[in-house]
Amino acid sequence: MKILVPTKRVPDTDQKIVASGDGRSVQVDHIPYIINPFDAIALEEAVRISEQQGGMFEVVVIGIGAVGYEQQLRTALAMGASRAIHIECGDPLDSWNVARLLRAIVEREQPQLVLMGKQAVDDDANQTGQFLAALLDWPQATFVSRIELKDNELCVDRETDHGIETIRLPLPAVVTADLRLNEPRYASMAGIMKARKKPLDVLTDRDLGITIEPRVEVIRYRSSETRRRCERVSSIDELLERLERPGAPLHSHN
Repeated sequence: MKILVPTKRVPDTDQKIVASGDGRSVQVDHIPYIINPFDAIALEEAVRISEQQGGMFEVVVIGIGAVGYEQQLRTALAMGASRAIHIECGDPLDSWNVARLLRAIVEREQPQLVLMGKQAVDDDANQTGQFLAALLDWPQATFVSRIELKDNELCVDRETDHGIETIRLPLPAVVTADLRLNEPRYASMAGIMKARKKPLDVLTDRDLGITIEPRVEVIRYRSSETRRRCERVSSIDELLERLERPGAPLHSHN
């Protein structure tokens, strides 16, 4: 049996990221890249499922994008993935086209489960998993914080605005991971050494018979600004008065 884990290579958001002066790009040349944190959670869960099932599941990690993915894919292999596939694509990618590429990989690999992060921290689109499930006509569970595998179905908890929703769905299925699903492990030195020998295949969008059809155009990037004005107050009553006043600063102190 097989679990497919799509991952995205994203700039480390712990670093300061700003837009270029002309607004046409984001300045990330000085920033290290990492596995998208939600995808790392999905990968950890896939490895745990495989371990709980005595290694019956092969965990295949996928990276889609231009050259430069090897380090992140090797990290995924060091965390416990069985093998990796890099789909080279130099064209700008939106969620729809990523889902189309993933559908082609699913048809090629025939996994029983696609387990991925609920969103990427660089664009926060939260669309790829849903698009993929629709393209495959598979059941899906999004924002998942618990997964239990029983026979040929999953029992999962979903994070919703109204609380935790528990649902069952048959395999094959698409599941997107939320933050509370687990805490990803660090790659051990032994895992890093083993990862060097694990297979990492390289395909292109042309190999998969996919022509990229952009659906999203980025018009401009703009750096966010946070402006705060602090004022000293002499009493709780004065603080409450200022907080109630329209346009009053929320960060007063005494």
